[in-house]
Amino acid sequence: MRRASLAITGLMLVVGFFWSTPFLWTLVASFRPDSAIGMASLVPDYKPTLANFAEALDTGNFAIYYLNTAIVAFGILAVQIVTISLAGYAFARLSFPGRELIFYVFLLQLMLVPPILIVPNLRTIVDLGLYGSLLGVMAPYFASAFGTFLMRQTFRQIPRDFEEAAVIDGAHWWQTLWHVLLPMAKPGLVAFSLVSLMAHWNEFLWPLMVLNEPRTQTLTIGLATFALGSEGGKEWGVLAAGTLLVMFPLLALFAVFQRQFVNSFMFSGLKG
Repeated sequence: MRRASLAITGLMLVVGFFWSTPFLWTLVASFRPDSAIGMASLVPDYKPTLANFAEALDTGNFAIYYLNTAIVAFGILAVQIVTISLAGYAFARLSFPGRELIFYVFLLQLMLVPPILIVPNLRTIVDLGLYGSLLGVMAPYFASAFGTFLMRQTFRQIPRDFEEAAVIDGAHWWQTLWHVLLPMAKPGLVAFSLVSLMAHWNEFLWPLMVLNEPRTQTLTIGLATFALGSEGGKEWGVLAAGTLLVMFPLLALFAVFQRQFVNSFMFSGLKG
């Protein structure tokens, strides 16, 4: 058993190393001087430099990209927290005709490949006059089937005794939701917040279809434009530094909330 366990551990380490090779190369190349030999090597240079980061910040408009991306990602999340909390509460606590059928029809959204919705969503955004704006990027994501499912499961794990006690004290349903259920559903909210932020921080295709001006570009579009310029001069160190600048906020966010992220899914569970 011990040999088998060591073999499995060794195999996982090898797979993990190969899986993380692109990130390791990006990390090493971003600190490697332009004059260094062997840019494809994973071995760090003896004289690391921050010049690649300085040049990336000077060349690309990362301040604007960061601001636009933060507005999109956190703006979507703020609205989603409201919509998924209300929808999750309705499906978990309220009784109305066709509740289960409506819920499962609502979940059909999870089976749709996002690119299928690009054309109808784009036509809707144009008709609403939101084309070319950050609000146009955000609007299609204000409701989330995954978030509704997660919050429904989270609310169903909370005993009804807490709500009944609040009702006896004269609380309305919205007071019960705000003061009782949401504080207890914090693990589920943390899990969804991390998933939502990571998804919309890294999204490329939909913002590319909606945004048509450099001043409204997000990080992913800006990085693609930046990469085209860097590839022409084979500035791999600068390109790696720019890529790391885009990745760093998500890496830091996940590192800080990693334990809460894992525990939240264990708390909410997948029980019916």
